[in-house]
Amino acid sequence: MVVVSLDHRDLTSLLGKEIPLPELEEAIPLMGVSHQGVEGDSLRVEIDPDRPDLYSVEGLARALRGFLDIEVGLPRYEVKVSGIDLIADANVKDVRPYVVGGLVENLRLTEEVVTSIVELQERLHTTLGRKRKKVAIGLHDFDAVEGPLRYRAFGPEEARFIPLGGTGEMSLGEILQHHEKGREYAWILEGKKRLPLILDVEDRVLSFPPIINGQVTALTPETRNVFIDVTGTDLAAVQGALAILVTAMGERGGSMRSVTVMYPEEALETPDLTPAARELSLARANELLGLSLSARAAVAALKRMRLGARSQKGVIQVEIPAYRTDVMHEVDLIEDLAIGHGLLQFEPVVSRAMTMGEAAAVNEFTEGLRQVLVGQGLQEVRTLTFQDSEGAYRPRRPRLRLANPITSDLTVVRSSLLPSLLEILRLNRHRELPQRIFEIDDVVLEGRNQRRVSGALIHPKAGFTEVKGLVLGILRDLGLEGDVEEEDDENLLPGRGARPVVNGQDLGLLGELKPEVITAYELANPVAVFELDAGALHTLLGA
Repeated sequence: MVVVSLDHRDLTSLLGKEIPLPELEEAIPLMGVSHQGVEGDSLRVEIDPDRPDLYSVEGLARALRGFLDIEVGLPRYEVKVSGIDLIADANVKDVRPYVVGGLVENLRLTEEVVTSIVELQERLHTTLGRKRKKVAIGLHDFDAVEGPLRYRAFGPEEARFIPLGGTGEMSLGEILQHHEKGREYAWILEGKKRLPLILDVEDRVLSFPPIINGQVTALTPETRNVFIDVTGTDLAAVQGALAILVTAMGERGGSMRSVTVMYPEEALETPDLTPAARELSLARANELLGLSLSARAAVAALKRMRLGARSQKGVIQVEIPAYRTDVMHEVDLIEDLAIGHGLLQFEPVVSRAMTMGEAAAVNEFTEGLRQVLVGQGLQEVRTLTFQDSEGAYRPRRPRLRLANPITSDLTVVRSSLLPSLLEILRLNRHRELPQRIFEIDDVVLEGRNQRRVSGALIHPKAGFTEVKGLVLGILRDLGLEGDVEEEDDENLLPGRGARPVVNGQDLGLLGELKPEVITAYELANPVAVFELDAGALHTLLGA
């Protein structure tokens, strides 16, 4: 979630209408935006990650003008051609392949405006940009440079410039090693032999994306013409971020100008604010919402959400502004229709299908298993379903990689609980020993959820004998007689790994971790671990 503070005076100025603070407090939650409270003359709201266009007071004011019937329908922005070329060299393709740009002229950069735009930039970096890996944005005083601009890659010592806020030149390699922003974001360019720069015709550096801008184009109170560069690994996301930024500046009275981005294979005119066209079935919308809206009412509701809309033979033709990067499906439009119609107009209905629920058998078993482990002296922890693919512990079963991870350290769906337990030990390495923890939860194997119970023990004498006795004790407490058979695993010391077995059925793994795995998690004592198939235990007990 993104929290945005809205100054009442600034917000009403952008609305073009004086609206009392209590009235805004009531209206904003009905837009689907969480109201967090009032601090003085400022409203605090929480924005869902799927609406980056609302991450600023400019975007919220634009949406509110429609919702409050001040200005409805698709916002129209005029984008004139600037004549500026941004030439992308072929050698950036394997580094950071996409770049777009735009120019906003005659923008009065008051302290209030600068704060709002820079905060929007950073919110986009964190969310849409995946901490700058997917999308990174640069804001520049364009009067300090001269086109055409070039986007190309250099070796770490082939180019030098003064980074933003600095006083002396640094090479690209020095920035990555010694500059605060370089150290923070160097991981994005790790392993790259060449690094991207945006330069002007005189080789003045505007930006070293995704790390830092150059000092030469630093924004000042005198800046009137702002150039925006957006680079990244996904063209749609890069173009969406640019549309959000330039239209926010347009709400502040800036005049938008396009830039010709020249790739080796094609040329793009950016920003491209052409609305996307979609169709919405009115019958389908009414069915899902439990309404009987007329075409006229549906069109009015969509226009309140700042969409273009017109009815044609039972189908609503919808125009979606370029800054609405969240609209991907007809259902997204139906959600907007519901909000535009008015959430308070929906009447609660008692369900016609009365059913009685009960706990699933495996969950009842899990609760009993939890008590057994607590009785054995272990403390329960809960971890995230997603894990870091670069962790030192390598599960035996492959993990599903996320196509669009929200952060750089949560990139796979877990196939084992143990990497997460070791991360818990790492985070608590300064706490007193011994530490004996466990977790019971689902992992994903071959596209299906499967229940696992895992544990980790750390103290100076933790080892195979202890974890073997613990696992056999757990089995006995469940009423099962088990044994162990030797097992090799790349994470465990040779000769100190085993498979717990009951009636010939393999139940999982236990053993003592290798020193290199332990030190990779910054731990300084022996660690013993186990992971059992809770579903198999449940079946053996005939529960």
